[in-house]
Amino acid sequence: MIRPREIAYADELLADGTVHRRYEDGLEEWRSRTPGRPHTVRWRDNRGASGTDELLGNRVIKRTLEDGTATYARDIGYGRTVWARGERVTVNRSSFGGRMGVLLAGLGVAALAVTAAHLPPLSMTPEEEEALRRQQEQSQASSSGGDGAGGDSGGDGGSGEDGWDAGWDGDEDAWSDDDFG
Repeated sequence: MIRPREIAYADELLADGTVHRRYEDGLEEWRSRTPGRPHTVRWRDNRGASGTDELLGNRVIKRTLEDGTATYARDIGYGRTVWARGERVTVNRSSFGGRMGVLLAGLGVAALAVTAAHLPPLSMTPEEEEALRRQQEQSQASSSGGDGAGGDSGGDGGSGEDGWDAGWDGDEDAWSDDDFG
């Protein structure tokens, strides 16, 4: 079992449809959806960094910095996302799933511990990334097919094969309260 550093954040939906994300360690991000790419969010932060977050599939998130450097994360449910090799977990305190995760962790529920199975890949080939993108598209298509389980950002059941769709409901103007950790 891994004990990563936990960093909470809260999202605020702004009038222009973007999101202002505030982390408890002082980092702030301004996030917006990428037109024509429904599983990609563009971001910039208060420390001068910028890039994109892309939901690939199987709960894997690819963060690409402006310089092309890529890192991976994995959504593990209850508003929690494991980054790198488990050094940190971000926790969405503004989503229902995140608040429920905090409550369950406070009660000592061992199922919320981070295990090796939760860790994201260290690196991926372009072919592996493309396979996950196809999986995500198929999962999204099957969830749109009427199973009634869309919008589950808790990660404990829900739409498609990987059980998570981050609240992306196909509406380009909609915003999820749990968009890519």
